[in-house]
Amino acid sequence: MIHPHRVFTLFKYTVYFLLAYNAFLFFQEDIAASAETFGDTVTWRNVVEAYSATIDTSAWVLLLLLFELETAVIPDEKLRGGLKWFLLGVRAICYFFIVYAFYGYCMKFLVITNFIPFQIGDVCTLVGTAWNYVADLDDYPPIDAVACAALQGQELFQVSGTELIGTKEALDSALGLAIIDMVNASTWLVIVVMLEAEVWMQLKDMLNDRLMSVGKYLKTFFYGLLFLCAAYWGFEGSFLDFWDAFLWLVAFIFIEMNIFQWHEETEEAHEIQSSGNSG
Repeated sequence: MIHPHRVFTLFKYTVYFLLAYNAFLFFQEDIAASAETFGDTVTWRNVVEAYSATIDTSAWVLLLLLFELETAVIPDEKLRGGLKWFLLGVRAICYFFIVYAFYGYCMKFLVITNFIPFQIGDVCTLVGTAWNYVADLDDYPPIDAVACAALQGQELFQVSGTELIGTKEALDSALGLAIIDMVNASTWLVIVVMLEAEVWMQLKDMLNDRLMSVGKYLKTFFYGLLFLCAAYWGFEGSFLDFWDAFLWLVAFIFIEMNIFQWHEETEEAHEIQSSGNSG
């Protein structure tokens, strides 16, 4: 029979693989959306605005693997010297892009909220032109016969500086999703700061049961907030956003379990050592 631990490990790394695959899916979405929002003007200055989801997800996947290595794979005695500094360097790069992506979400929010009234007698005259319409935060299809019929006679707005138009309802929906992007990204930043603190204290032998308990209650609140974001995406956003959010919650439950088991093993080792010294 297959050992339950092997089944669990296979499931865990399958989740990690699916998250890495999601980075590719977000890249495809970002390419399509940035082509309509920025056209041929994507440069190193605004690349984070155009590819915020791709950059964010890729950096998070790498950071997740670092947490997995430190909390479940690499022995404590080897987390020092050159390896320690290498992991710190990779981690610093990840955090740079994660914070940079958060900035990109904020900029995307500002872009999608900066719209002006759009006046046109016949929307169907835009069919076959460079004009697109806002269907979702990252979904800007070209205006075709079906779209022009749906938009005809409605109050329309133009996203300032772009060739994007949309109804107030569509733009409000995109605005809500942009806000959720920012809330989700900032909440994850808080959680990883807490996880980094726990890993650091564990390596310094400073993490005790009281601190673990306090951290658990605080993170329960923030994980609950992330669950609400995932639920919002499930009702208002795309399936990919919901699925990705769900997988991240599962993945970091694994990291939480790693830290708990790591702490328990360290405490048991201390107890055995204390009993040996007493004897």
